[in-house]
Amino acid sequence: MTGATAVLAHGVGGRQDLPITLPQLVVAAALTLVVTFLALGLLWREPRLDRDAAGGRPVPQRLARLVDAPALRWALRALGLLAAGWFCLGLLAGPDTPDNPTAGALYVLLWVGLVPVSLLLGPVWRAVNPLRTVHLLAALAVRRDPERGLRELPAGLGLWPAAVTLFGFVWLELVAPDRATLPVITAWLAAYAVVMLAGAALFGAGWFDRADPFEVYSGLVGHLAPVGRAADGVLVWRNPLDGIAGLRPRPGLVAVVVVLLGSTMFDSLSNAPAWLRFAQENGQPPAVTGSVGLILVIAAVAAAYLAATGAAARIGRADDDPVDGATSARAVPGELAHSIVPIAAGYLVAHYYSLLILEGQRTVALLSDPLGTGANWFGTAGWQPHTGLVTPGGVASLQITVIILGHLLGTLLAHDRALYLFPRARAVAGQLPLLALMVAYTVAGLLLLYAG
Repeated sequence: MTGATAVLAHGVGGRQDLPITLPQLVVAAALTLVVTFLALGLLWREPRLDRDAAGGRPVPQRLARLVDAPALRWALRALGLLAAGWFCLGLLAGPDTPDNPTAGALYVLLWVGLVPVSLLLGPVWRAVNPLRTVHLLAALAVRRDPERGLRELPAGLGLWPAAVTLFGFVWLELVAPDRATLPVITAWLAAYAVVMLAGAALFGAGWFDRADPFEVYSGLVGHLAPVGRAADGVLVWRNPLDGIAGLRPRPGLVAVVVVLLGSTMFDSLSNAPAWLRFAQENGQPPAVTGSVGLILVIAAVAAAYLAATGAAARIGRADDDPVDGATSARAVPGELAHSIVPIAAGYLVAHYYSLLILEGQRTVALLSDPLGTGANWFGTAGWQPHTGLVTPGGVASLQITVIILGHLLGTLLAHDRALYLFPRARAVAGQLPLLALMVAYTVAGLLLLYAG
């Protein structure tokens, strides 16, 4: 993942650590999805999930008042600014060595750590985003409404800016030459800050919701959190499946989830011996080979998804007219994009679990001395990573579990949405292409994860 930090291995599990052989695992996973599909077809005959995100059990009023208190919101903003300032110490003034915590803080604590935190608490990055806070303070200083910019956001823009910036980050993380070095990280973050702040000045704070890769990433995963907000803004405890079912189709949403899933698959592929040999022997610079590979894998994931949803639309309905108030067949890919989110989250957890545990501990230790002077500001400099949670067999079992669970949830979400989109008589048949897609993603994910 990053060149200077050799410890950044994505997993310690391998084929020899699987509870069964890899072919047996692949067949068992595929059969699990097929059996689940058949059971859903027989037992789940009406839409049950809260597509409008209107339900949930309100949290206790005391807790709701605390979460919504202006003091807590400003405390979180201040925490985000302080963390960003500490990060910039190592970035701008620290030594460009493997003991600088900058790469670990960006690629591990932020990028990987956002997944479990957002799964538990919801879209947390929005609350602590330091660039959003800088824009807010600047707007208050000049007495302007931070939600209003010089121009209105184009109605059809959707999440397309986030799809572009998200691709830019995964390219940095997986492909960019010297991507763990300070000059490369500084250049990318400077460009990111300029794009975010200039866009917010032009379009208002809503730009962050559409363009910030970390906010959109955290927001998507956060729909699976057990706590969220109902349509009227009330803080509620909810079924995580209701939360993700409430993810509304928007322009660019499909592109965002495809980039998330495809980039993680490419990361697995790029560690496979066959790919490593090809990258070394094809005569092209590694950045060129990696860029082409990343684009092709994302394109393959997108093509498979669009082909499956297009076939589902053709089978599930006879024409392009809405059925029972549902959207047109052209919108089916967007309507089903929410079913990819738990799959992507499963891959992210499976692929980066050991990285977060091991390198995360190392990064926290290094954050005590961002300038490399021998300081120990947080008292963590002497920490040694604890490895009890990353045994090979344990990691292999966890990887299998979360990948299969992600696909099972995706199958369930697609089934429930298909019952809404298609006439009942054709709903199950319309899901057959989606089942094939889920099986293909599962097989490809397991093969890539254990390609070594």
